[in-house]
Amino acid sequence: MKRNITYGVVTLVVLLIIFVGLYFLEKNGAGAPVQSVKYDSFAMCLEEKGAKFYGAFWCPHCREQKKLFENSAKIPYVECSTPDGNGQNLICKDAGIESYPTWIFTDGTKISGGASLETLSEKTGCELPTAN
Repeated sequence: MKRNITYGVVTLVVLLIIFVGLYFLEKNGAGAPVQSVKYDSFAMCLEEKGAKFYGAFWCPHCREQKKLFENSAKIPYVECSTPDGNGQNLICKDAGIESYPTWIFTDGTKISGGASLETLSEKTGCELPTAN
């Protein structure tokens, strides 16, 4: 009987340690992509100025464009691909998107094939973050 109680207590302690560890991993975002705040204000400014980045989840050039923002979650991004990757959604068709990535600005100009952060800054007047 005493042996069963000991095993039960040990099991509860081990489970408690596991749950506490999982809680702190989740709270600290372990296992999730690290999001950068360095470019968040720049990306939010782009959105405020009406710039939009049209892309597709399967597009390698779009992934490269996103990397320039160091995983900022604030990029004014519009997903153009249908979930199966075989078509384009109506929003992007209506915007006249023919290739990815494409940036469209409030003055109606488009930049296809991606844009440097400097170009986006010049086009919108949004200030780039300073180097750390």
